[in-house]
Amino acid sequence: MTTARPTAVLLGGLAAFQAGLAVGAPWGRAAYGGQHPGPLPTRLRTVSGVASAAYAAAALALAADGTSEPVRRRLLRGVVGLVGTGTLVNAASRSPVERAVWTPYCAVTGALALRALRG
Repeated sequence: MTTARPTAVLLGGLAAFQAGLAVGAPWGRAAYGGQHPGPLPTRLRTVSGVASAAYAAAALALAADGTSEPVRRRLLRGVVGLVGTGTLVNAASRSPVERAVWTPYCAVTGALALRALRG
């Protein structure tokens, strides 16, 4: 299902962003409600590390030709739910960056995942 590959690319972007947060990039205003300017505190950096690994694993599985169709469909359903929730949370965020960047990013990722799931 090659239509899942665009979803995988956007999940890779989320993985890269979360990895940056995990290693201390000063992007706190763009994550977790924007309450932490600069690098995140250790607890949230740990959460970002786990999130990065999960997004990367999902992206790789969706992009791989060898992933079975049932596994791909389960992953896509999970992505739709996760980024759908992310869209709502980011839209309600106090962070202008989350509202302006991550709300549409999550919405597009979810729409692509839904399209791949239905296609």
